[in-house]
Amino acid sequence: MVNEGAARGNLHEYAEVCKIVPPHSTPVIPHTPDTLRRARWATRAQFLALGVVGGAWGVHVPSVKAHYALDERVLALVLLATSLGSVSALFFAGRVVGGLGTRRASVLAATAFTGALALSLALPGVWALLPVMVVFGAGESVYDVAINAEGTALEVMSGRPIVSGLHGMFSVGAMIGSALAAVLLRAHVTPRVQLAAIGAMVLLLVAASARWLLTDRTPASDEAAHFAWPSGTLLLLGVLILSGMMAEGVMYNWSVLYVAQELRTPQEQAALAYVAFAGATAATRFAGDALRARFAERSILVAGPLLAAVAMALVLWIARPWAALAGFALVGAGLATIVPILYNAATRVRGVSRAAAIASVSSIGYVGFMIGPPLIGGIAHATTLTVGMAVLIVASLIVALGAVRVPTADQPAIAVAT
Repeated sequence: MVNEGAARGNLHEYAEVCKIVPPHSTPVIPHTPDTLRRARWATRAQFLALGVVGGAWGVHVPSVKAHYALDERVLALVLLATSLGSVSALFFAGRVVGGLGTRRASVLAATAFTGALALSLALPGVWALLPVMVVFGAGESVYDVAINAEGTALEVMSGRPIVSGLHGMFSVGAMIGSALAAVLLRAHVTPRVQLAAIGAMVLLLVAASARWLLTDRTPASDEAAHFAWPSGTLLLLGVLILSGMMAEGVMYNWSVLYVAQELRTPQEQAALAYVAFAGATAATRFAGDALRARFAERSILVAGPLLAAVAMALVLWIARPWAALAGFALVGAGLATIVPILYNAATRVRGVSRAAAIASVSSIGYVGFMIGPPLIGGIAHATTLTVGMAVLIVASLIVALGAVRVPTADQPAIAVAT
């Protein structure tokens, strides 16, 4: 147990590195080994909750397509609405997290995206679905910034790598969400009831775990929490995150539909392809912190995307359900460490808070989700979804090529270019 003076010193260190609570203010929760441990578990639960929503939504993209009788172009428009909400929210996410703290911001954002999830199959038409999808994306975006700001600060406070493991919890959640949806489909539970129940369950998990997060309330006027326009190093990292998130977005939005439609597999079995992807992603992310301690981050950022690109090429060439299961697992392993490493690299940039840095690079990164759906939908409409899925190969190669410019942990923090 640390003494009171040491605890105060660590609190000031937390405030300094996070730049959400000014170092001269008094944070709400003292920093002790117990509070740090509880905060780490609470943050893991928050990442898990987001993953459950992502996994369930990924499985039910075909349900949305069937329920509203959409073709690939209109489905791409629905997914684009989600991305527009995500990108738009990033312009104020840093201020929201800075003003409310991660506790209140995470619960508020979760209320928005779980409510939208519950409504997604309960609307009269696609015209009503589009604004709900904007809210869905905006809620996820603010929530993502909040929990990543908390996670990167906890890594500094804990004195050991934890960020990749936190993202591993997201992947575990995605695996749980997709597996649960597959089981419920087999049990003939309607997709509408599934999404409403999963949304309620996730919101309860977020609200219950948020009380243990460290940053309770912070001044909204803190300029460091404002959105930082990406430039210099932040711009580079944003472009690489864009490519990484576009690759993940291919799997998130289209993998189940690819296996169900192109490989003519029942939806409840096709969902297992996403389970394989999410499971391998989770396992690799849990190993990611150990990998970062043993290997150079740049080496990981080259090897992983190359593995994902080769695996996807083999999946599309063989075009069999068993190959999709095995290949998507390798894709998950290859993509797993990209976003955690790049998010962490962004928080090393001087002159901007962790929340604002994450929001800044995410503002570009989420464009990957925004570009991906219409791009793949357009390609699929003009050719086949098999050709559209090849976008993942290109995006992965971009990350591998740009990895040599990523600032590493042993480099001094880099000032934001103006």
